[in-house]
Amino acid sequence: MLTRLINYCKDSYNELVHKTTWPTMKQMQSQAILVLSSSLIIALAVFGVDLFVERIMNFIYSF
Repeated sequence: MLTRLINYCKDSYNELVHKTTWPTMKQMQSQAILVLSSSLIIALAVFGVDLFVERIMNFIYSF
């Protein structure tokens, strides 16, 4: 059992160090900007829908 765990850790380390392609800093920055802008757009859309539904519900309940 311990031998399997040690081999797993060694294989994982080997894969992370030698077989994984890491993005460059420029790629990371562009992806981060994409995620931030997408999140902002989705948050604004949800806010708009929430505000719209709230006004409709206030109009309905005002009767």
